[in-house]
Amino acid sequence: MLEARSGYLPGSWDILWSLSVEEIFYLFFPLVARFLGRGKMLIVLLLGLVVMGPFARTVLTHGNEVWKEYSYLGGMDAIALGCLTALLLSRFRFSCRAVWILAIVGSALLILILGFSIRVEAWGLARSGLDMTILAVGTCMVIAVVTQTKWRSPRFMNPLLNLGQRSYEVYLTHMFIVFGLFQLFVLAGKPMSAVPALFLAVIFLAGLLGEVVARFYSEPMNQFIRQRYSQPEGDAPHLQSLVEQ
Repeated sequence: MLEARSGYLPGSWDILWSLSVEEIFYLFFPLVARFLGRGKMLIVLLLGLVVMGPFARTVLTHGNEVWKEYSYLGGMDAIALGCLTALLLSRFRFSCRAVWILAIVGSALLILILGFSIRVEAWGLARSGLDMTILAVGTCMVIAVVTQTKWRSPRFMNPLLNLGQRSYEVYLTHMFIVFGLFQLFVLAGKPMSAVPALFLAVIFLAGLLGEVVARFYSEPMNQFIRQRYSQPEGDAPHLQSLVEQ
C-alpha cells in the first residue's frame, strides 16, 4: 500500500511486496479453513478468488501501475489455484493419459508466458490480466504431474533444484548482487556483448549468497524455532499419523 501511494521503493525493499501478499494468506487462510472446512464452501471461495484475480490486476487498479502488479487480491488467484490443486490431488488420481496431457499443456503454458512475453502482450493477455492466471494454471498442472508420478529430477539438474530449495533466501537478497554487478557493467561502458555473462554471473552469485544466508541464518533459526516450540516426544506418533493423512 505504501508503494501504491508513494511510488516504487528501492529494489532491495520493493521485493517485500510479495511477502506482504503471502502474509495476508498465512493470516487468514487458517481462519477460513477453520470455519469453512475442506468442502464446497471453501472450493467456491477459492474459485471466486481465481475469477477475481484478472479483474484485480486491471479494472480494480484504477490506473495505478503499482497496484496492477502488487495488489493483494491480484496475487490471490495463483495462491487459490495452488490450494485447489492440493485439494484435487488429495482426492483424485489422474490416468496415465491425463498425466501426459497435463504435462504437455502445463509445460506449453509456462513456455508461452515466460518465453514469449512480447507475443503474449500483443495478444492482449497482459492487458486483460490473464497472463499471470495462465502462468499459475500451467504451474499447477506441472505440480500435479510431478506429485502423482513422484518424478525425481536427474542429477544434472541438482544446481537448479538447489536454487529452488533456496528460493526465498535468493529472492530476498538477489538485488544486492544485481546492483553490484550492474554498477560494474555501467563502469565498463555497458558492453552489450557482456550481457549474457552478466546474467549468468547474477544467477550464480545470487544462488551462492542465498546458500550462505540459508546455511548460516535461516536454517539455524528454523531449527531453533522448531526445537523451541516442538511437541513433547510422546505426541510424535500422533503427529506423524496426521502428516501421513
